[in-house]
Amino acid sequence: MQDDDLIAIGANLEPGTLIQAYRHGLFPMPMDRKQLGWWSPVTRGIIPLDAVHISRSLQKNLTQFSVRVDTCFTDVMQACGSSARPHGWINNEFIDAYTLLHRSGWANSVEVFLDEQLVGGIYGVRIGRLFAGESMFHTHTDASKTALVALVALLDAAGVVLFDVQWTTEHLKSLGAVDITRDSYLRLLKEAQKSPILRQTETHG
Repeated sequence: MQDDDLIAIGANLEPGTLIQAYRHGLFPMPMDRKQLGWWSPVTRGIIPLDAVHISRSLQKNLTQFSVRVDTCFTDVMQACGSSARPHGWINNEFIDAYTLLHRSGWANSVEVFLDEQLVGGIYGVRIGRLFAGESMFHTHTDASKTALVALVALLDAAGVVLFDVQWTTEHLKSLGAVDITRDSYLRLLKEAQKSPILRQTETHG
């Protein structure tokens, strides 16, 4: 995270605000308890859908899990925001705001279960052919990787062309994430929005 990644401070987490922000390459994260920051990283992380890396060990472990979509969106967010995780920033205000987006068909989750227990997941915002991944979690080895692999397959099938992961991590890079410049990201975002807009499917959960 660089100082120049921060673009604006303030506003709110209303659905219209969030949707317009993502359409312009911005996403929210709290700066502290009182200030809401809007970010557009100088170095942006994306995952090319045709370049996901699945190691042999991961391929072997995929079959032990069951994967579901949009069955417990709020539970995934709560797990991502658990106080047990270092540097957590997902508070109740964010959970409420994104759950509302989910119920309106703008946000989705992929959930990973082991023996009917939620052990991993990922959630994000889908606007047309953009999917903006927000956060992921796991309580069992390879559960979050399984969620991401399943998500990539779903996005590819749905015609999504841009999978944004905000900032890369070593974990994401091991799965195929790459860094691009802000300008490159905004060009890709513009092209993604020129593509025919896919119908948003209303979900509840």
